Amino acid sequence: MATLILVRHGRSTANTAGLLAGWTPGVALDERGAEQAAALPGRLAAVPLAAAVSSPLQRCRETLAPLLAARPELALHTDDRIGECHYGDWSNRKLSELSDEPLMKIVQQHPSAAAFPGGESMRAMQARAVDAVREWNARIEEEHGSDAVFLMCSHGDIIKSLVADALGMHLDLFQRIHVDPCSVTAVRYTPTRPFLLRLGDTGDFGSLAPRPARAADSADSAAADTATFESAAETGGNAVVGGGAGAA
Repeated sequence: MATLILVRHGRSTANTAGLLAGWTPGVALDERGAEQAAALPGRLAAVPLAAAVSSPLQRCRETLAPLLAARPELALHTDDRIGECHYGDWSNRKLSELSDEPLMKIVQQHPSAAAFPGGESMRAMQARAVDAVREWNARIEEEHGSDAVFLMCSHGDIIKSLVADALGMHLDLFQRIHVDPCSVTAVRYTPTRPFLLRLGDTGDFGSLAPRPARAADSADSAAADTATFESAAETGGNAVVGGGAGAA
C-alpha cells in the first residue's frame, strides 16, 4: 500500500503564545513557522508526491502553500477528519492555566478516557483520523499504484495518535510521542502491518541540547519557554496537550 508522509504545521502564533488553539479561527504561522514552511519544498524535493491532503485550519494551509507553489501539478485535498482535536471549552485557553484542571491528569495518564467539555473525546479524535488515513491509502493506491507516496498536513495530537495506531500502541501510551512543528513523520502501510519510517524528523538536532536555566521571575522568559521544546524534566513528565510549541 501507499506511503504516508505526515507533516505537522509550522510553528503558529498560538504555539508562541502558549495557547491551546484547537479550531479557533485566525491562528496563523508565526515568523519561524513561515520559515519552516518555506524550507519544506527543499526537504521533500527528492520525494514524488501523488497528492497532498490538509487539515482545513489556516496554519496547515499556510504550511503547505510553499510546497504547492513549487509543485503546481500537485493536487490538494482538504479533509476535516485530520483537523485538530475539538478541545471545546478548552480552546484558546492558556496551557499554563489548563495544567491545573482535574481533567488534565486524565489527558496525560489515561487519554482514552478523556473527553473535552463541549468538545470531543480523544478516542473519537484518533478514530476519525485513522479512518481518514485508511480511506486515503486505498484511494491513492487505486489511483496511483502501491508504490505511491502522499502527504497529509495535520496537528500534533492527530499525528501522535496516528503513530500510536501504526505502532499498535494503545492510545493511553500516545503521550510518549513527540512531534515538532513542521516535522516529517513517515509511515509505510502494507497489507499486514504499517512500518514507521520517520518520526518527527526536522533535520535539526538543536532542540536536543541542554537548555540554559530560566530567569526565575521573568514573565517574558516564561512566555518564551512555550516556543521551545519542553523536556520531561520541565513538565514533570507530562506531554504538552495539542502537540506543544516544539523547537524554536
